Amino acid sequence: MTITLRFAAVGLTAGLLVPGAGTASAAPAAAPSEATWIADVTTVTDQATAYLQQRLSTPGKNAIVLDIDNTSLESYYHPEWTTPAVPPVLALAKLAKADGAAVFFVTDRTELIRSLTKDNLGDVGYPVDGLSMRPLFNFDPAQVNKTKARAAIEAQGYTIVANIGNNTTDLDGGHAERTFKLPDYDGALS
Repeated sequence: MTITLRFAAVGLTAGLLVPGAGTASAAPAAAPSEATWIADVTTVTDQATAYLQQRLSTPGKNAIVLDIDNTSLESYYHPEWTTPAVPPVLALAKLAKADGAAVFFVTDRTELIRSLTKDNLGDVGYPVDGLSMRPLFNFDPAQVNKTKARAAIEAQGYTIVANIGNNTTDLDGGHAERTFKLPDYDGALS
Protein backbone atom coordinates (compact mmCIF):
# COMPACT_ATOMS: atom_id res chain seq x y z
CA MET A 1 0.00 0.00 0.00
CA THR A 2 1.32 3.44 -0.93
CA ILE A 3 0.36 6.41 1.21
CA THR A 4 0.75 9.87 -0.26
CA LEU A 5 0.63 13.01 1.85
CA ARG A 6 0.52 16.42 0.17
CA PHE A 7 1.52 18.87 2.90
CA ALA A 8 0.12 21.85 1.00
CA ALA A 9 -3.37 20.38 1.42
CA VAL A 10 -2.94 19.58 5.09
CA GLY A 11 -3.29 22.36 7.63
CA LEU A 12 -2.38 22.70 11.26
CA THR A 13 -5.12 23.65 13.66
CA ALA A 14 -4.33 23.69 17.36
CA GLY A 15 -1.17 21.75 16.59
CA LEU A 16 -3.08 18.87 14.98
CA LEU A 17 -3.07 17.73 11.36
CA VAL A 18 -6.37 18.69 9.77
CA PRO A 19 -6.87 17.60 6.15
CA GLY A 20 -8.03 20.51 4.01
CA ALA A 21 -7.32 23.16 6.66
CA GLY A 22 -4.38 24.48 4.62
CA THR A 23 -6.55 25.16 1.58
CA ALA A 24 -6.61 28.86 0.76
CA SER A 25 -9.67 30.60 -0.64
CA ALA A 26 -7.72 32.17 -3.52
CA ALA A 27 -5.75 29.85 -5.75
CA PRO A 28 -1.99 30.40 -5.56
CA ALA A 29 0.12 30.96 -8.64
CA ALA A 30 0.98 27.88 -10.67
CA ALA A 31 4.11 26.06 -9.60
CA PRO A 32 6.92 25.78 -12.14
CA SER A 33 8.50 22.53 -13.23
CA GLU A 34 10.70 20.85 -10.65
CA ALA A 35 13.78 21.56 -12.81
CA THR A 36 12.97 25.29 -12.92
CA TRP A 37 12.38 25.34 -9.17
CA ILE A 38 15.72 23.61 -8.44
CA ALA A 39 17.51 26.08 -10.74
CA ASP A 40 15.86 29.00 -8.92
CA VAL A 41 16.72 27.51 -5.52
CA THR A 42 20.33 27.05 -6.66
CA THR A 43 20.56 30.75 -7.51
CA VAL A 44 19.76 31.57 -3.87
CA THR A 45 21.85 28.79 -2.31
CA ASP A 46 24.87 29.88 -4.37
CA GLN A 47 24.61 33.28 -2.67
CA ALA A 48 24.18 31.63 0.72
CA THR A 49 27.18 29.36 0.07
CA ALA A 50 29.44 32.30 -0.76
CA TYR A 51 28.27 34.10 2.38
CA LEU A 52 28.75 31.04 4.63
CA GLN A 53 32.21 30.28 3.27
CA GLN A 54 33.27 33.79 4.30
CA ARG A 55 31.25 34.02 7.54
CA LEU A 56 32.13 30.60 8.93
CA SER A 57 35.84 31.31 8.58
CA THR A 58 35.36 33.26 11.84
CA PRO A 59 35.26 30.75 14.72
CA GLY A 60 32.36 30.75 17.13
CA LYS A 61 29.31 28.83 18.19
CA ASN A 62 27.62 29.33 14.83
CA ALA A 63 24.41 27.84 13.49
CA ILE A 64 22.20 27.90 10.44
CA VAL A 65 18.43 27.49 10.54
CA LEU A 66 16.48 25.77 7.79
CA ASP A 67 12.75 25.51 7.14
CA ILE A 68 11.64 22.03 6.05
CA ASP A 69 8.80 21.92 3.52
CA ASN A 70 9.89 23.15 0.09
CA THR A 71 13.14 24.40 1.59
CA SER A 72 14.99 21.32 2.88
CA LEU A 73 12.62 18.66 1.55
CA GLU A 74 10.85 18.56 -1.83
CA SER A 75 7.39 18.36 -0.24
CA TYR A 76 5.47 19.83 -3.15
CA TYR A 77 7.08 17.76 -5.91
CA HIS A 78 7.44 14.51 -3.95
CA PRO A 79 4.68 14.32 -1.30
CA GLU A 80 5.60 10.90 0.04
CA TRP A 81 6.31 9.76 3.60
CA THR A 82 10.03 9.89 2.84
CA THR A 83 10.49 13.11 0.92
CA PRO A 84 13.74 13.70 -0.99
CA ALA A 85 16.16 16.43 0.03
CA VAL A 86 16.42 19.61 -2.02
CA PRO A 87 19.94 18.98 -3.41
CA PRO A 88 21.36 22.54 -3.25
CA VAL A 89 19.99 23.03 0.29
CA LEU A 90 21.42 19.68 1.41
CA ALA A 91 24.81 20.69 -0.01
CA LEU A 92 24.57 24.00 1.88
CA ALA A 93 23.74 22.24 5.16
CA LYS A 94 26.65 19.82 4.73
CA LEU A 95 29.00 22.72 3.95
CA ALA A 96 27.87 24.59 7.06
CA LYS A 97 28.30 21.48 9.23
CA ALA A 98 31.76 20.77 7.77
CA ASP A 99 32.74 24.37 8.56
CA GLY A 100 31.71 23.95 12.20
CA ALA A 101 28.16 25.31 12.25
CA ALA A 102 25.26 23.53 13.90
CA VAL A 103 22.28 22.81 11.65
CA PHE A 104 18.84 23.48 13.14
CA PHE A 105 15.46 22.93 11.54
CA VAL A 106 12.50 25.15 12.45
CA THR A 107 9.16 24.10 11.00
CA ASP A 108 5.45 24.65 11.39
CA ARG A 109 4.92 20.89 11.23
CA THR A 110 3.21 19.60 14.34
CA GLU A 111 4.98 17.69 17.11
CA LEU A 112 2.66 14.82 16.20
CA ILE A 113 4.97 13.93 13.30
CA ARG A 114 8.33 14.62 14.99
CA SER A 115 9.67 11.09 14.59
CA LEU A 116 8.68 10.87 10.92
CA THR A 117 10.19 14.29 10.22
CA LYS A 118 13.47 13.68 12.05
CA ASP A 119 13.88 10.26 10.42
CA ASN A 120 13.19 11.73 6.96
CA LEU A 121 15.79 14.46 7.42
CA GLY A 122 18.41 11.96 8.57
CA ASP A 123 17.53 9.38 5.92
CA VAL A 124 18.17 11.87 3.11
CA GLY A 125 21.50 12.97 4.57
CA TYR A 126 20.88 16.12 6.61
CA PRO A 127 22.92 16.72 9.74
CA VAL A 128 20.34 17.48 12.46
CA ASP A 129 21.53 19.31 15.57
CA GLY A 130 18.05 20.41 16.55
CA LEU A 131 14.44 20.29 15.39
CA SER A 132 11.82 22.82 16.51
CA MET A 133 8.21 22.00 15.68
CA ARG A 134 4.78 23.47 16.40
CA PRO A 135 3.75 22.39 19.90
CA LEU A 136 0.47 20.51 20.22
CA PHE A 137 -2.51 22.76 20.95
CA ASN A 138 -0.54 25.87 20.02
CA PHE A 139 -2.61 28.63 18.40
CA ASP A 140 0.19 31.11 17.67
CA PRO A 141 0.84 32.16 14.07
CA ALA A 142 3.68 30.29 12.33
CA GLN A 143 5.96 33.32 12.39
CA VAL A 144 5.57 33.71 16.16
CA ASN A 145 6.51 30.06 16.76
CA LYS A 146 9.46 30.24 14.38
CA THR A 147 10.75 33.46 15.93
CA LYS A 148 10.49 31.91 19.41
CA ALA A 149 12.38 28.84 18.17
CA ARG A 150 15.24 30.96 16.80
CA ALA A 151 15.37 32.93 20.05
CA ALA A 152 15.64 29.62 21.93
CA ILE A 153 18.55 28.56 19.72
CA GLU A 154 20.30 31.84 20.50
CA ALA A 155 19.59 31.29 24.21
CA GLN A 156 21.73 28.14 23.92
CA GLY A 157 24.65 30.39 22.99
CA TYR A 158 24.49 30.02 19.20
CA THR A 159 24.83 32.81 16.70
CA ILE A 160 22.43 32.14 13.84
CA VAL A 161 24.50 33.23 10.87
CA ALA A 162 21.93 32.27 8.24
CA ASN A 163 18.21 31.52 8.18
CA ILE A 164 16.87 29.90 4.99
CA GLY A 165 13.23 29.42 4.05
CA ASN A 166 10.71 29.80 1.25
CA ASN A 167 8.13 31.87 3.11
CA THR A 168 8.33 35.20 4.91
CA THR A 169 7.03 33.46 8.06
CA ASP A 170 10.27 31.44 7.98
CA LEU A 171 12.41 34.56 7.94
CA ASP A 172 10.64 37.49 9.61
CA GLY A 173 11.04 38.23 13.31
CA GLY A 174 14.82 38.58 13.52
CA HIS A 175 17.26 36.31 15.33
CA ALA A 176 19.55 35.75 12.34
CA GLU A 177 22.45 37.69 10.85
CA ARG A 178 21.29 37.00 7.28
CA THR A 179 18.19 35.55 5.69
CA PHE A 180 17.91 33.80 2.34
CA LYS A 181 14.46 33.55 0.73
CA LEU A 182 13.91 30.62 -1.58
CA PRO A 183 11.22 30.90 -4.26
CA ASP A 184 7.63 29.97 -3.49
CA TYR A 185 6.06 31.58 -6.59
CA ASP A 186 3.46 33.71 -4.84
CA GLY A 187 2.45 30.90 -2.48
CA ALA A 188 2.35 28.02 -4.96
CA LEU A 189 4.83 26.07 -2.80
CA SER A 190 3.65 27.28 0.61
